[in-house]
Amino acid sequence: MDYDVLILGGGIIGCAVAYEISKYNLNIAVIEKDYDIADDVSLINTAMVYDGVESEDTLTARLERMGNKMMDTISAKFNVPFKRCGSLIIAQTDEQAEMIDKTYKRAIDRGTKDVQLLESKYIYEMEPNLNVHIKKGLYSKNTGVICPFDLALAYGEVAFDNGVKFKLEEEVIDIQEISKGFKVITNKNKLTCKMVINTTSSENYSIANEKKIDINNYKSILKYILLDNNDKKRFSHALFMFNSKGERIYTLPTIEGDTVAAISTKDNVSYNEAIDRVSKITSGVDNLDVKMFLDWPFFEEPIVIDDSGIDDGIIQIKGKHYGQVTMTPAIASIVCESVVSKMQCKLKKDFNDKRRESYKFRELSDEERKKIIVIDKKYGKIICACEKVTEGEIVDAIRRPLGARTVEGVKRRTGAAFGNCQGSHCLNKIVSILARETNKQMTEIVKDSKDSNIVRCRIKEFDSM
Repeated sequence: MDYDVLILGGGIIGCAVAYEISKYNLNIAVIEKDYDIADDVSLINTAMVYDGVESEDTLTARLERMGNKMMDTISAKFNVPFKRCGSLIIAQTDEQAEMIDKTYKRAIDRGTKDVQLLESKYIYEMEPNLNVHIKKGLYSKNTGVICPFDLALAYGEVAFDNGVKFKLEEEVIDIQEISKGFKVITNKNKLTCKMVINTTSSENYSIANEKKIDINNYKSILKYILLDNNDKKRFSHALFMFNSKGERIYTLPTIEGDTVAAISTKDNVSYNEAIDRVSKITSGVDNLDVKMFLDWPFFEEPIVIDDSGIDDGIIQIKGKHYGQVTMTPAIASIVCESVVSKMQCKLKKDFNDKRRESYKFRELSDEERKKIIVIDKKYGKIICACEKVTEGEIVDAIRRPLGARTVEGVKRRTGAAFGNCQGSHCLNKIVSILARETNKQMTEIVKDSKDSNIVRCRIKEFDSM
């Protein structure tokens, strides 16, 4: 057998599962069709850590509560930015107030702690910038915000350092059962393994004679708006509001101090309509406050860990859900227990549970900056002036385990080109550094995926650029 375990999909769940089972004496590989891991994580590197209060599905709520409790330990161990800010679900009508009462009762019945109903006057005291009529609110102390790509990358890097092979740009074509295992056929290889963990739940392979899951019934579109740091627009808690159409409008404080506003809807909402709806929450949003506006899929399909085929050696993680970042630590832990039970494997004696150090120039003190510049002069050269990202950080992001190979990969890892100018002053420098460090031509550098070249061709040929 080529491998003991093959993990299909290098998203945040696939990376977390790889990390958990890399603690054991197993030969493991992760197969990912994209250029980079964790492409299922939103480009705006902020995600809500839920506590199960908002979910009607009992299993989803349980996974969210489990993941929520694990997040402090994991984020501290991997040095991933995480902050418990608390959340408020706000009712503006009598009908919404009844819904909040039911939500509160359901949370109490489930044994959820640190949740309480609040009258409007207390909510205005907590959020003085809130500019909507409020009937009632449900407050939860448990919730928070985390940088999901940092979490996924940390899982992947530690797994890589502990021997997990990552096969990027490799798409699984089929899975076939063979004697004592499986054959996984990709566009590049034919691999054999004793066990398969499939996190690409929408795929259909020979081993699983079932139809593709239709996720369109569960999908809305999130209209993300990243607002610049502004005292008049800032909220210290995550805010959730629902309208009669079932649409959600919510705001999250980012780790960096900005605000993410989002609207989940099945309607085709324009930029101006989205801005108008968000403006009603605060005292108004000026176009100059908007740093980024993008669409992202919003899924509400419950995630199910299907281990019914564990005796044959296959586990499938099915479904897509907006709370998958929260649930990831719990899912990975549950899957790991099943793998260990099936494979009868032992813990590694030399497992390294520490992530390699990295430096963010904008977060260092002047003394720390001087020291690191002495070690590496590239940290003294600012590439992205808006976010204060240096050449040293970009080079490190490329050279690290599972390093960046695309412009989006650099942006996600360093924050470069996320400032007010949106890369107009630094994009060409990022492309140039990527080309130099990966030994490619600038015309070969892509934005995020195949055929998304930043520079399509050269107008004239020069000896240097």
